[in-house]
Amino acid sequence: MDEALLRSLTPGVLAALVRRGADFAAAEDAVQDALVEAVRVWPADPPRDPKGWLVTVAWRRFLDATRADTARRRREDLVEQEPAPGPAPAADDTLRLYFLCAHPSLTPSSAVALTLRAVGGLTTRQIARAYLVPEATMAQRISRAKRTVTGVRLDRPGDVATVLRVLYLVFNEGYSGDVDLAAEAIRLTRQLAAAIDHPEVAGLLALILLHHARRAARTAPDGSLVPLAEQDRGLWDTAAIAEGVGILQAALARDRLGEFQAQAAVAALHADARTAGETDWPQIVEWYDELVRLTGSPVVRLNRAVAVGEADGPRAGLAALAELDDTLPRHTAVAAHLHERDGDLATAALLYAEAAQKAPNLAERDHLMRQAARLNARGRR
Repeated sequence: MDEALLRSLTPGVLAALVRRGADFAAAEDAVQDALVEAVRVWPADPPRDPKGWLVTVAWRRFLDATRADTARRRREDLVEQEPAPGPAPAADDTLRLYFLCAHPSLTPSSAVALTLRAVGGLTTRQIARAYLVPEATMAQRISRAKRTVTGVRLDRPGDVATVLRVLYLVFNEGYSGDVDLAAEAIRLTRQLAAAIDHPEVAGLLALILLHHARRAARTAPDGSLVPLAEQDRGLWDTAAIAEGVGILQAALARDRLGEFQAQAAVAALHADARTAGETDWPQIVEWYDELVRLTGSPVVRLNRAVAVGEADGPRAGLAALAELDDTLPRHTAVAAHLHERDGDLATAALLYAEAAQKAPNLAERDHLMRQAARLNARGRR
């Protein structure tokens, strides 16, 4: 069974049912039933048109469910609309479905969560990790979102900003998680950039291309994380970097700065440095100042503290860090890094070990534990 094929076909099948008049929650249930049936049937009898097969089976499952509903008359109208069997259209409905899930009746956070679950194919646990909330909390949020759109025709697209947040979260999950959706996020963002003349769409495309260009250097052969400063820059994808920088420059020239353009500018400055020591940290601090102005995000302020520590010294970085809530994710790891740069190895080792206990994934935890062990070993010499 080709799980990647099923994942790629699911959004289009869901979009087809919604387009035919199924409400979102019922359509998703029907699609899940069809996927289960595909897993059972396809190994022995693979269809010539997998998408058409899924659409047909999902639509029949939807009709079976609606026939049992009390609104018999409306359901019979849907039965009469069933199209004749035949090949499914080759059009890619995935991006359209992203817009439909960004429905105006949903809050942005609910729209993002629902889209990641229904279209991105992420589990509730993975979405909760992206949001840094308990899994039970995210499950409730997704359930409320599904109830909100049940019975609503998703024919009014949401705003571009929500769709961009969805795509960026999907990319980040694919970049660092256990579901590789990075390439799909890039493909969809390219498609969006081709359809919409918007500098922030271009900014997001530039950002994810620049991040993706470093992917081969982010992990060692044993799977351990390699910090940016220690990465082999010869492994970076120079073609992707050049494309991302070109897209960013064209977007910035329009003088409509947004969050994703500013983030891409930071990534471009890292990509432009031939060595870690040549990084233009003062300019990165300036871009983080712009991001703080645009977003007010505490996470941005945390990243800015790291940049200040590089540009103006670790004491300045620690002073900037002291202004932030110490319960922020990665706050302890940043404090450890800055204390190490300031020469306080004992404090840094303790903070690295503490940060490891708070790490969101095994790879990051192992990296932080190695940092603590490295400093402890130095202290015993």
